[in-house]
Amino acid sequence: MEPAAETLRLPAAYGSPSVLLGWSDVETRLSEAAHYWLATVRPDGRPHAVPVDGLWVGGRLVFSGDPDAIHERNLARHPAVSIHLEQAEAATILEGRAERHTPTALEAHDLACASKDKYGYAPPKSAYQAGVWRVCPRVVLAWTALYRDATRFTFG
Repeated sequence: MEPAAETLRLPAAYGSPSVLLGWSDVETRLSEAAHYWLATVRPDGRPHAVPVDGLWVGGRLVFSGDPDAIHERNLARHPAVSIHLEQAEAATILEGRAERHTPTALEAHDLACASKDKYGYAPPKSAYQAGVWRVCPRVVLAWTALYRDATRFTFG
């Protein structure tokens, strides 16, 4: 299902976007990104940002980490996230909630294969079977030139 798209309302000094980006192009950015900057919330409310490897699968970002990692502990307490791609001038920002998912053996196999294809390495399937985080987007903001095509994608 395609998300609803609208131009972003920006402060007047930033310009007035008049072009909408296509979701398929933005989804390609999310799929092909090598790294994702994950922002979570610490128990005391301070933000925490960390780059993670991830896979775009079925319209969701899938990633994992060691249970002792700060972002893992933060997500267990507070699943709201913001995820940014590395490119700042042509930005892609995803906001959503992370949910813990335990893949089936087949899903774990597919994730390991996809990771191997994308990164050249993969954790063992058992690492995926221990659980992954899936982030389904609520809102994605993206542009190639802020003043021209800043677009908000909203998911139902």
